[in-house]
Amino acid sequence: MLIFIEAAVGLALLLFAADYVVRGAVGLARRLGVSTLIIGLTVVAFGTSAPEFVTTLTAALRGTPDMAIGNIVGSNIANLLLILGAAAAFRPIVCSPRAIKRDGLMMLGATMLFTLLVLDGWLGYVEGTLLMIGLGAYLALSYLQERRAVEGGTLHEQEVEEVTGVPRRLDVAIGLLLGGLLGLVLGAKLLVAGAAGIAQLAGVSDAVIGLTLVALGTSLPEFATVTIAAWRNHGDVAVGNVLGSNIFNLLAIGGGVSLITPLPVAREILVFDAWAMLAVTVLLLPLMITGGRLSRVEGWVLAALYLLYMACQFGPLARLVHGF
Repeated sequence: MLIFIEAAVGLALLLFAADYVVRGAVGLARRLGVSTLIIGLTVVAFGTSAPEFVTTLTAALRGTPDMAIGNIVGSNIANLLLILGAAAAFRPIVCSPRAIKRDGLMMLGATMLFTLLVLDGWLGYVEGTLLMIGLGAYLALSYLQERRAVEGGTLHEQEVEEVTGVPRRLDVAIGLLLGGLLGLVLGAKLLVAGAAGIAQLAGVSDAVIGLTLVALGTSLPEFATVTIAAWRNHGDVAVGNVLGSNIFNLLAIGGGVSLITPLPVAREILVFDAWAMLAVTVLLLPLMITGGRLSRVEGWVLAALYLLYMACQFGPLARLVHGF
């Protein structure tokens, strides 16, 4: 029972702490005179990915690297299928194809790079450096294009406007930021400890728990952001948040954590899950770029595909797709 309580409390802390980090960081950046564009590209992007980063790093340092890699891959699959699908099923998402073309293609490139780098079963210093170089290129390209006011170039500025409850006072902003960071660390420790216990109890691997339970938990902030944006008919922001989150998961988290501590990649992830992530990315891009709209039916299809993916992690289907 204790391990389930640990995991539940850890998930709750991650959800609330991530919100405090983003609000505090945006408030602090505004007080320091940082432009809205830079805030959107860095503060909001890093803030919404903070649960994944802290949890992945905690899992790696705790000696459960399979859970760490599983969290990265599983979060990206959950973002594209479950979160975007559920939001579209709730309310159709309409977005400008040009507004998301850059980030969509960048997400595809980041996914292909990550998949290629893990094929040797290892994510080490060299691979981490390449991923961080990719992150720098993405940030530089985004900044240059948005400074030139390319159509849809204010997407990251719109994401900043979606952040509510931003403190005006400097001391409150710093308090929220520090409190949120502390909550992230504590929440990640509880979640990883509880998840490891659940894996042992259920007789499944750390990788499976990372791909499912941990990935779902750390994706909760994106779910809240995307759902609210879709409800407000801000389709560009909803889709942009998912694409940006996936890019940061692969480049910033995968690259940053592997530079701190190299990560072996579980065979089951190499055999199925990394390729599933790439397939989902390829599947969704034409829908986003050419159609510019996710209907309720398409949303339900995406959500159903996620349920199928989850079924592949347990029982007979798991033995079939993972090869053992």
